Amino acid sequence: MSMIRRVPWVIKYRPRRINDVVNQEEAKRKLLAWIKSWPNVKKKAALLWGPPGSGKTSLVEAIAKELKYELIEMNASDFRRASDIERIAITAARRTSIFGARSKIILLDEVDGLQGRADLGGLEAIVKLIEISRHPVIMTANDPWDPKLRPLRNIAEFIEFKKLRESDVVKVLKRICSAENLVCEEDALRFIAQRSEGDLRSAINDLEAIAEGVGKVSLNIAKTILRPRDREHNPFETLRAIFSSKYAWQAKLAASQSQLDYDQLIEWLNENVPYYITDYEELWRAYEALSRASVYRGRIIKSGNWDLLSYVMDLATAGVALSQKVPRYKWARLKFPEKIKRMAETKEVRELREEIAGLIARHIHTSRRLVKSDVLPFLRVIFENNPRYAAKIALGLNMTDKMIQYLAGSKYNEVSKYVKYFSEMTKKTVETKLIQKEPSKKTPKAKKKTKKEPESSLLSYMKK
Repeated sequence: MSMIRRVPWVIKYRPRRINDVVNQEEAKRKLLAWIKSWPNVKKKAALLWGPPGSGKTSLVEAIAKELKYELIEMNASDFRRASDIERIAITAARRTSIFGARSKIILLDEVDGLQGRADLGGLEAIVKLIEISRHPVIMTANDPWDPKLRPLRNIAEFIEFKKLRESDVVKVLKRICSAENLVCEEDALRFIAQRSEGDLRSAINDLEAIAEGVGKVSLNIAKTILRPRDREHNPFETLRAIFSSKYAWQAKLAASQSQLDYDQLIEWLNENVPYYITDYEELWRAYEALSRASVYRGRIIKSGNWDLLSYVMDLATAGVALSQKVPRYKWARLKFPEKIKRMAETKEVRELREEIAGLIARHIHTSRRLVKSDVLPFLRVIFENNPRYAAKIALGLNMTDKMIQYLAGSKYNEVSKYVKYFSEMTKKTVETKLIQKEPSKKTPKAKKKTKKEPESSLLSYMKK
């Protein structure tokens, strides 16, 4: 007997039109405007970011169908290596569509799934793809602030997808129940939607699991079959959960389920407390808790006593949450911490500074720390005020072009000219000396020395 393969509901009821994607009106408007304006856009790629199951991939697929684009789709598991992108995406980006004048959309799904060194070359290949592509490149990510995605953040248009509301998820589940002729209780659908935490994909999978096993969706059956699902919350979800916690355990639980470590959590809270807590007395209490958490964090670094970490987490979570007289949920526009952003932006400069300090430290036999505090400031004065002498130092230490640029600043061009001049002069001098040392063919053989050269006193003493 032939078995009929059933199509999963997440695929069967995937949005086929742009209007089928729920509660992402701003994202739809921005993405459509960007695609229709391409290639006359500031950034040749778009990065759709937001929580899982919010409709990022579905919207791209719906746009491709409705606007008649050919969709080239790759998941993170398909482009682990640079060779994979060369073979599939870059080849597609360079060629015209097999359907004649029809345009393409290249979709790279879940780019934050790339794992650093394990997927070495993958990000570089994506950057190359964006540079050479003749078609729009769209990427999706749950966490766009991951440090490894920094090269993509600089060249991609950011489009945010908001977490779906419970009512939006229930609306979609009702539509599926109606299409499948299922008896579904309202309370059961609300329970499924609440449990999904805005992830429409997981809600549809849960609904299908209940319907397939029982054939009827009731609240009792849903509570029996479905078990609590743990997932990591992004920074924005974490902060909103902490600020709206009524009890200490709720705030601590929000931190334990977060993508942020304790250092990052304190930075995020420090930046966003004023946007959520507006009462001056409550704001003072929140910052008092954060300052005490920072004191304990400093003691951990100084003493190495990690038992104090529990106090850091208690103060940073429960301390901030309970600083409010009446904890409540409200919407507030939260910001990415400026300190973390600046650290990411200046990472390359800081690494270059460390490299220069290491180079000088090896020559003068001292520590990098001493070089950074006592040598680099004077070296920058020399490079900015005496380009000729600076060029000699740069050649003597064998500095790279980036190192010279870092030290010279606005005088970089002048120092570079002197470096080039001295390099050519040195090269000519070496060539001249080599020519002079080279024996001529006509020159007769040197006569043997008749006079014995005087030996050094030490050598004569050793011979005795």
